[in-house]
Amino acid sequence: MLRLLGEVDAEVDGKPVDLGAPRQRCVLAALAVDAGQTMSVERLVERVWGTETAPRARATLHSYVSRLRRALAGVGGVAIVRRSGGYVLVVDATEAVVDLHRFRELCARARRDDAAASRSLTDALALWRGEALTGVAGEWVRTERDRLGQERRAAEHDLVDARLRAGDGGEVVAELSARATRNPLDERVACQYLLALHRAGRTGDALEHYQRVRLRLVEELGADPGAALQELYQQILAADPHLIAAPASATHKTPASEPVVPRQLPAAPSSFVGRRDELRRLDSLLEGTGTVAVAAIAGTGGVGKTSLALQWAHRHAGRFPDGHLFVDLRGFTSAGEPMPAEEAVRGFLDALGVEDARVPVDPHARSALFRTLVAGRRMLLVLDNAVGTDQVVPLLPGTGQCAVVVTSRNRLPGLITRQAAHHLPLDVLDDTEARALLADRLGTARVDAEQTAVDHLIAWCGGIPLALTIVTTQAHTRPHLSLTALAGELRDEATRIDLLDSEDPSASLPTVLSWSLRTLTAQQRDAFALLSIAPGPDIGAAAAANLLGTSQTSTTRILRALEEASLLRGHGVGRWRMHDLVRAYAMTLDLDDEVGKGALRRVLDFYTHTAHTGEQLLAPHRAPHRLDSPVPVVRLPPPADATRALAWFDTERVNLIAAQHTAVIHHWHSAVGNLAWSLHTYLGRRGHIHDAITVWQAAADALAQLPDPATVTRAHRNLGYAHAELGRHENAIDHMHQALALAEYHRDRIQEAHIHHALGWVWGRQRDNRQAFDHARRALNLYRDLDQPVPEAEALNAMGWYAARLGQHDTARDHCQAALVLHRHHRNLNGEANTLDSLGYIDHHNGHHDQALDHYRHALALHRALGNTYQVAHTLDRLGRALAALCHHEQARTAWLEALALYREQRREPGTARIQRHLDNLAKHHRADDPAARCHRNRQSRSSHADRKLSR
Repeated sequence: MLRLLGEVDAEVDGKPVDLGAPRQRCVLAALAVDAGQTMSVERLVERVWGTETAPRARATLHSYVSRLRRALAGVGGVAIVRRSGGYVLVVDATEAVVDLHRFRELCARARRDDAAASRSLTDALALWRGEALTGVAGEWVRTERDRLGQERRAAEHDLVDARLRAGDGGEVVAELSARATRNPLDERVACQYLLALHRAGRTGDALEHYQRVRLRLVEELGADPGAALQELYQQILAADPHLIAAPASATHKTPASEPVVPRQLPAAPSSFVGRRDELRRLDSLLEGTGTVAVAAIAGTGGVGKTSLALQWAHRHAGRFPDGHLFVDLRGFTSAGEPMPAEEAVRGFLDALGVEDARVPVDPHARSALFRTLVAGRRMLLVLDNAVGTDQVVPLLPGTGQCAVVVTSRNRLPGLITRQAAHHLPLDVLDDTEARALLADRLGTARVDAEQTAVDHLIAWCGGIPLALTIVTTQAHTRPHLSLTALAGELRDEATRIDLLDSEDPSASLPTVLSWSLRTLTAQQRDAFALLSIAPGPDIGAAAAANLLGTSQTSTTRILRALEEASLLRGHGVGRWRMHDLVRAYAMTLDLDDEVGKGALRRVLDFYTHTAHTGEQLLAPHRAPHRLDSPVPVVRLPPPADATRALAWFDTERVNLIAAQHTAVIHHWHSAVGNLAWSLHTYLGRRGHIHDAITVWQAAADALAQLPDPATVTRAHRNLGYAHAELGRHENAIDHMHQALALAEYHRDRIQEAHIHHALGWVWGRQRDNRQAFDHARRALNLYRDLDQPVPEAEALNAMGWYAARLGQHDTARDHCQAALVLHRHHRNLNGEANTLDSLGYIDHHNGHHDQALDHYRHALALHRALGNTYQVAHTLDRLGRALAALCHHEQARTAWLEALALYREQRREPGTARIQRHLDNLAKHHRADDPAARCHRNRQSRSSHADRKLSR
């Protein structure tokens, strides 16, 4: 026999078997607890070694198994067998080989045969020789020991109930007195003790004990006694003769006939893919600490909550020999109102074989009877489609032998708080899982034959299993239609949700999603519709408050309610996202045009005014830009400084561009231009050049409809900048000339100056440094005439840069130093950083590499402080060259690698190619003989050349 209920050991014919070291015995215990079930090597290793496994744990495990096989060779009816990636302890079902299994069998016999219950439970408890699993250690052992202890205590309680049913009373008073002292809040023990005292003629003591228990429950838990204890108290007060004259339990009579073992689980899903992490988390329920294990699976409609619950339930059905209960609570279906909890309890009582005459009328008494019937039984309950916590709680067992899986579109926070349920949020399938689902339903050959179409179907279904399933159904029912054609039908975002509809409500995504609205208030439904038209993929609390036109507190409450209903998903701090298909459904809801336009106007004003404040913080020397007064909005304080402004732009960039697109659609031309102006500095500093072209092109088109030519001029100038950065020289020159023509026609001299400055930069990008220098000089003269000191400093730096590129280093240095003085005087940190970069370039090309390093490092520090990652990449590029010239190869490599990452992130292909050449050359030199000596000789040669050049 193998013994677990005490010290882990084994014996044959009364002689002990040497099971080896404690960890080896732990392997046997881990297999014996779940004898007959295959356990993967990973799970076995985790049980024995814990989550932090030893490096050689798997090899050691195989060694332990081999030794245990030899040790158990003489133990009849038991063997360790290797099966499909794991091991199983096979035991003879006709022999009482493992004391734990014998214990459980006797407990089950007691539930089947009430007449022999006392004898069976007495024999069962006699198998215990102290604490279970003595002599082995580990986290799993501690957990399992606690769980087995709970089973032992449940059997002890059942034995007392059996004795009380048999008419005993005074014989168990002493035992129950001690137990009640140890467990003062255990209502089952209290019921037993009250009945025993009453039968022993100590009714006054029974009533007094009830009052002590009631007061303690109120003081410590804030709750009154449960229905069963209150009912017994009332029976004792009324001197109910049934408590004395006829055998009775402490709560309700238990049928003497063999209990029904319900098997209510629906079929497992025919197609099930992925969800490995979620299944593992559900598996952890079976490693509980003895309390009722409850998992709450929450997710949006159609995401596969029921499929996951049933898949897991069928995998572990064998671990619950006393039955499986399933109920659809109709929280979100076409069946109308959710199922009342008392109706669900009644269904469970019917499934457990309770006669109609024995079903209490009072809902609390029904739940108490249900808990009594499942007490001590190992059962699995699947409560599907729950609407709220109050619907679930009456269906929960009261002892720790059961596992409960609840599914709901709501997060059921009350269940998590009150019942310590494990919250399991269920998200959409990833692309790999979605592809596997399509292949499972359509066949691998069909999926592989049209991979591009499959990619589109996966993208447009957004990983929602129901949407993917509807698509596969259409592919089956319309066999003449290729997947490419089917994907083409789903391409249009405006009609996609309609194509996922069906006359069968359960196979219609919009219908399934509509059921989520039933639990929402009118205000929440209106907010859901408004959030679907919000520009951008997500939204923050402040923008949402403006969109909805509600206070910040009300807005947060609404957003959390929608999140709890799985219609929104929180991500980050104070931000929410709506799934694309959920958004598409929400956009089909009735929404008054004027209400929608008003909401969009408010949120666009919020984005525009906040971005405008951010732009002024990033570029305080930029010429001011006036905005129209916003419509009444609810606003949080705008960013307080440049650092916070940059972070805000990083978070909202995509939404701001989407907001501008919304303004284009509604012909709100001023908003289009204002957003472009407010995004300008940020997009430049972060290197989002493609975005800059998008927003300035939209601005140029919109502002042409307005009477202010300066704004159109500015739009073309900035478009020219962006096109030049991407190497589109002809486009850049075209926009610059359009801007210059407008400025000259309207005699806008400040715009002329800006455009000449910009033209200099465009020609500089083409390495026509002579034209670039001339344009910069014309800009300088105009700035001086207009008394614009900061732009004057920028023009001086530009002239210095182009002069340096022409080889006129003394002229270049004079211009740049003059620019540096002006920038520092006016505290223009961005201009100072650019000028220091120019001075570094000049020193580097004069062979003064140490001075160049100082300038580059100072410029780099300023660019980083400003968040100007666009210029950081340039400066790192040049810093690397200066470091390489000084033979600091590793430092040069570090600088270039960082520059390479930035160039790639900003999609700047020329910079990426240039840095890669630098790195390749560096690697080539390091492979050659004595690179340090060669570098030193080259450096001396360059220094001599520079000295000769300066002497001339």
